[in-house]
Order: sequence, then C-alpha cells, then structure tokens
Amino acid sequence: MADEDRPPPRAVILAAGVGRRLGIDRPKCLLRVGGRTLLDRHLDHLERLGVGDVVLILGHQKDRIEDALRGRIGIRTLMNPDYRQGSIVSLWRARDELSAGRDIVLMDADVLYGLPLLRRLIQCPIPNCFLLDRDFEPGPEPVKLCVRDGRLVEFRKQVSPALRYDYAGESVGFSRFSARAAAELAGRTEVYIHEGRAEGPYEEAIRDLLLANPNDFGFEDITGLPWIEIDFPEDLRRAEEEVLPALSEP
Repeated sequence: MADEDRPPPRAVILAAGVGRRLGIDRPKCLLRVGGRTLLDRHLDHLERLGVGDVVLILGHQKDRIEDALRGRIGIRTLMNPDYRQGSIVSLWRARDELSAGRDIVLMDADVLYGLPLLRRLIQCPIPNCFLLDRDFEPGPEPVKLCVRDGRLVEFRKQVSPALRYDYAGESVGFSRFSARAAAELAGRTEVYIHEGRAEGPYEEAIRDLLLANPNDFGFEDITGLPWIEIDFPEDLRRAEEEVLPALSEP
C-alpha cells in the first residue's frame, strides 16, 4: 500500500498518571499552557492531521478528564484502576486497541509541542517510528534513543557504558507502530503483567520489540522543533516561557 493510501492511525494517549513530581492536584494533561490544556492541544493537532480515532487511557481523576472531553466526537476512554503501578499497566489496558489491526500512534499526555512535530510522525513512511531529538540534556530522566550506523540500538533511560553507538537523542514520548508491531506490543505487555513486572515503564516492552527486530524500526530526527515533557515545576516554567513562544500556533 502506498504511503498516501494508508488509513490514518489510531491514537492511544496515556493519561493515567498522578504527576506527583509536579506537585499539582489535577491530571497533567489538564495543565493549561497559553490558556489551553495539553489535552485540547493533543486532540486539536490529531484532528488537523486526520486522526479521528482516539483512545485515552485514564486513571487519576478520570472524571475531570472525561468532563473536559464533553462535546468531543470520536474520543473513547479506558480506565486503568491500577494507575499507581507502572505505566506498562496502562499500555496493557489498551491491549485490545493495539491488537485491532490498525496502525497505532502512542502518545504521552504530558508533552507540549507544535503541529509540525506530530505531522512528522503521522506522515512518516517508516512503519515503526520514533521521534528523536539530538539536542537534550544528558542525565537519568530522558529516555534515550541510541543510533549506530543509522540504526537504533537502544531505547532506555539508563544506557550501558559498554554499548557502542554513534550518537544518542531523547525520545519525544510519541511513537508509531504498524498493525503487526502494535499487536506484538500488546503481547509483550501481557508477558510483563503475567510475570509480575507491572511496576516498570511501558518503554521496556517497546524496547523488547526494538532489540528483537531492529531492522523493523526507524526514527525521525526532529532536532530543532520545540517541545517539552512536563514532569517538574521547572518544566512548566520552560513550557510557558520558552517553548510556547516558539510554537507556530500559540
């Protein structure tokens, strides 16, 4: 199937977390930056890019998010009652969505970004694609994508000192999967849950797929495009003072 003939993917947005490190009493996706919530920005960007099938995985204060969705068409929600465990549980709750024979765009809900960034992922010809930013601050927080000879060789916060790679970038927190890879990802989440490894981040299940089939994955280098993941109060300040003014749409 030609790229232009591919149906739009289904978007799965992980929005169940508590946001303890930010010190707020509401879901992070309801943070307002520039007068608009992160959630509204996600949904507006997806709609503009032709993605109308959206599933949100909810947990913490789910009623507040559902209230914010009133009037939105084509948005479905799934509840993760175990949202205080690892984020892999939220991905496991979406296993039926992942296995439904559709391409999937998987998104963290706590990211501020502009339409051009998401367009790069939605329109990317690579079936299984990450977004990589080479301009990042090293440390324990960023999820790193490591590249050797043009191919991804690691996807993790903690990278082994013994790993050989040419360069690394930070993962934006959005990724695209073909229908086949999405179904395989659903299977990996089942393994984690059944083996009692529910405390881990969902990135570990994705990492398993990448390392098992590295030739099936690629990336879009979005270095230079403005974005930020909002985990700490300082991130929120930077979102308002640095990232928001750089967006093409305020």
